[in-house]
Amino acid sequence: MMIPSAEDLSNIIDAVASWQREGLPVQVHPGDFGWYQRFGSQALASGLRVWTRDGEIAAVGFLDETELIRMAISPDHAADETLAEAVVTDIETTLSDLLPPGTGIVESRFGPALQHTLNEAGWTPDEPWTVLHRALSNSVPPTSLRFETVEADDIADRVSVESAAFPGASLTAERWQLMAAGLAYQQGRCLVGYSTDGAAVGATTVWSAGHGRPGIIEPLGVHGDHRGLGYGTEMALGAASALRSMGASSVNVATPSSNTAAVATYRAAGMDSLGEVRDFRRP
Repeated sequence: MMIPSAEDLSNIIDAVASWQREGLPVQVHPGDFGWYQRFGSQALASGLRVWTRDGEIAAVGFLDETELIRMAISPDHAADETLAEAVVTDIETTLSDLLPPGTGIVESRFGPALQHTLNEAGWTPDEPWTVLHRALSNSVPPTSLRFETVEADDIADRVSVESAAFPGASLTAERWQLMAAGLAYQQGRCLVGYSTDGAAVGATTVWSAGHGRPGIIEPLGVHGDHRGLGYGTEMALGAASALRSMGASSVNVATPSSNTAAVATYRAAGMDSLGEVRDFRRP
């Protein structure tokens, strides 16, 4: 296991992008790295852990939040038991302070070998998440909102909607610039949705992994003053339309199953549930 430097981010993002494939479970996406880039390249690199096999990147762990590591596994190594054992050993030893017993969580939504090894080591199911998916082979219905792509010289509405949608939101103008300067944002796009009276009612950032690969929404929010009017569904449709124009094969999102309003919003936007998934909690 290694901690990469900021100079390694390009190779890591490219590798994880290549692992995004239709028909496979949704796992950590380059867009997850891109959203975290708002804290800077060094912060992102410090939050990553990389495992290699035969000189190539085989698995990447993303310390996205306190006591949580989110895993991405190369499809070529999904059944690699040796790799899985090495990952779990590192998680339970080198990363033990960050993933302590009783509270440490591993998000492992792909890779049967790693999932089996975590089970064998006594890790238990955590709270359920619902994964939602919409194929983008067909056009997306229009909405009543006017969508504007956020540019570097006009980010005020993007930041203000984020703050109004999420209490304690960490996005600032400076952090948006850091995010937009990152490699992952070359396949990303920020959108603000405006109502017919010109109010900025919602905002989202969408992330492609390249043409013909699945894209994700991370994040999507509706201004607190404009909730209950169906704008969440319209924002999700706008996000899907943007990803389709960027060449993504599908749009995907995961939300806690307990957040029934979010699940309903994405379902109303034509996204199908792929079922529930559970992270692994350290005993």
